[in-house]
Amino acid sequence: MDRLPSFSLDAVSRRDFLGRAGAAGAVVAAQSARPLWAADAAPQDAISVALIGCGSQGQSVARSMAEVPGVRVAAVCDPDTSRREKAQKELGAAVAVTDLRRILDDKSVDAVIVATPDHWHAPASILACDAGKHVYVEKPCSHNFREARLLLDTARRRGVVVQHGTQSRSNP
Repeated sequence: MDRLPSFSLDAVSRRDFLGRAGAAGAVVAAQSARPLWAADAAPQDAISVALIGCGSQGQSVARSMAEVPGVRVAAVCDPDTSRREKAQKELGAAVAVTDLRRILDDKSVDAVIVATPDHWHAPASILACDAGKHVYVEKPCSHNFREARLLLDTARRRGVVVQHGTQSRSNP
């Protein structure tokens, strides 16, 4: 019997591995809407992601997603002008807005990263699901069981995928 090659994750930090795995999971979820591997997929069929909440965690996740071939950060949203403008510049987003509803109304956006203050995680994610967007939401995804249930029900009803980021739970 042939042996499988062995490999080691020693060179990769746990934080880096989990961060990239979470970002990759969200991208795979978004790709389910429009498969890039299809023979007739055109270059303009890249997955369009919007960042809602331009703090350091949101920008970190957006940068990880942007490293995945076929993914582009198309828009950023934050009420704070300096954070919004910094994120737009660093991520190369074409659009920067203060109102998340503008992102949700944009039919060209396939998925969103919700990295707002905690009390906005569930409301923004529910609204995004209801708008037909796939969602990567930072922890906590909700503050109570009712919010979690509303998010789950909306995602199922709309046929979108929600990825909940809990990578920091594994940090030292």
